[in-house]
Amino acid sequence: MNDIIEMLQDLSETVPVPLELPTFEQLVEVEEQILISLPNDLKEYLLFGSDVIYGAIEMVTASDPYSHTYLPEVTSYAWSVGMPREYIAICQQGDNFYCIDQEANVRFFKNGRMADIMWESLWDWIQDIWLKRK
Repeated sequence: MNDIIEMLQDLSETVPVPLELPTFEQLVEVEEQILISLPNDLKEYLLFGSDVIYGAIEMVTASDPYSHTYLPEVTSYAWSVGMPREYIAICQQGDNFYCIDQEANVRFFKNGRMADIMWESLWDWIQDIWLKRK
């Protein structure tokens, strides 16, 4: 996990207005808004790596409620288009979403259905999808 976050930090693009990492209190607020606990992998990513901007994939964030990547907004929209409520969106691509469950399994919700592909951790998904799609 630390190696992947370190790699993301090294690859992160410099932008005029950088993203901020959330506080633990902000993560609690996010959980209260969506009424579901964040899996540990996602908490760790949000606390230590969610300030990364890299490539075409935009991961959810938890520090700015006005951002288009704010986790509660992205997740509630995903739920409104049919993503099962036991999942939390981690990345939006149009009306399709990569999402995570309480066991930290990552799935792809596309065209109103869960795809068969699954990653056993957020870190596997980051390596297989995000880091390979520049």
